[in-house]
Amino acid sequence: MGTINMIKKNREFSRVYRNGKSKANRLLVLYQRPNQEGLARVGFSISKKVGNAPERNRLKRILKEIYRQNDLDQLIGNDLVFIVRANANGATYQELESAVKHILRISKIKKR
Repeated sequence: MGTINMIKKNREFSRVYRNGKSKANRLLVLYQRPNQEGLARVGFSISKKVGNAPERNRLKRILKEIYRQNDLDQLIGNDLVFIVRANANGATYQELESAVKHILRISKIKKR
């Protein structure tokens, strides 16, 4: 449960969007792509349509914590990009956690 391996560069996000598979629910869209690095990496994309900067940062902090708390770094060999939909503005921690678990379940990504 140490550090989270983040996707930060635009070309890395683009690679996942271009070559990855997507699944969606009411609050999130998930793009998933296998990687060759042997570790799980995650990125979060939140549009300005979702809210102002404090709201977007709050959502990003909540999603990082959900990722960390649920040991999702055991999804070895995957690049994951979560895109937050506008409906998520004002969503509670429990609603977001439920949405993350749901989207991972429907995408059939397995922990090691």
